Amino acid sequence: MSHPLSDSPQHRIFAMLDVDGDGAVTHAEYLARVDRVASAMGRDAGHPVVTAARAAHEAVFADMDADRDGRVTFEEYRTWVGHEAFERSCRPALGSLFDIADLDADGRLNRDAFIRLRTAAGNAGLNAAAAFDALDTDGDGLIDRDAYLDGIKTFVTAGSSPMAAAYGAGRPVLETRT
Repeated sequence: MSHPLSDSPQHRIFAMLDVDGDGAVTHAEYLARVDRVASAMGRDAGHPVVTAARAAHEAVFADMDADRDGRVTFEEYRTWVGHEAFERSCRPALGSLFDIADLDADGRLNRDAFIRLRTAAGNAGLNAAAAFDALDTDGDGLIDRDAYLDGIKTFVTAGSSPMAAAYGAGRPVLETRT
């Protein structure tokens, strides 16, 4: 049965991570993000930035999975998420996805690379495009790594930021319970 959940940032992010909508994020679902981003950016699975991203995501999953059962429930996620968790493990993991997308390693993404990154990570393309537009405050057509990570952190911890658009803020989130 599906029903709308709260519109909180935690619900939005959890819904994006729970790819199959079964109420838990599995280890395989979480690590698949790295492979999807690498594939979308044309990076080989053995490339050093992909290997680093996989290791960073392994650390995040281990940090989130409080009962070590290989599944992260919303309760585990909600208990875990916040400023400290973001700085401890999310920033390195999200930064590593940015690095996969940053093909020329200049610390910035253009609109196309940003949209491919966010779409492969689980956002709808239109949401990713809106987030890019909101983050590109100087209109130069580029988003730098720090602005990207700070935008996600602000969304996760405060509930609003230019990255809110990436998570479809304003549209209902559905939860599937079995």
